[in-house]
Amino acid sequence: MILNSLKNAMFAALGAQEMVMELIDKLVQKGQLNEAQGLKLVKDWTEKVNQTGLDISLSMTEMVTKTLEKMSLPTKEDIDSLHKKVNSLSVRVNNLEETIKRTSVNDA
Repeated sequence: MILNSLKNAMFAALGAQEMVMELIDKLVQKGQLNEAQGLKLVKDWTEKVNQTGLDISLSMTEMVTKTLEKMSLPTKEDIDSLHKKVNSLSVRVNNLEETIKRTSVNDA
């Protein structure tokens, strides 16, 4: 659902960009804007669209992060930490097993 909304927003932005470019071209052709003004408008509009896209991306990231936090799912850091602990415990168990084997052989 969120992904579809994001796709629709992106397509709308692309369509709007084409419309703005066409409008500016028409205004330049009619002499209502000179070329420099047209280029500045395109540049300003593109910067605003890029900033809006960045804002949307940050908002989406924040929303997903908050949702995942509410779900109490383990993070990559949690999993990495557990992996390190399991590896450490495996080494200790192997060392203990070796010690037990050596003690058993010495007692026999």
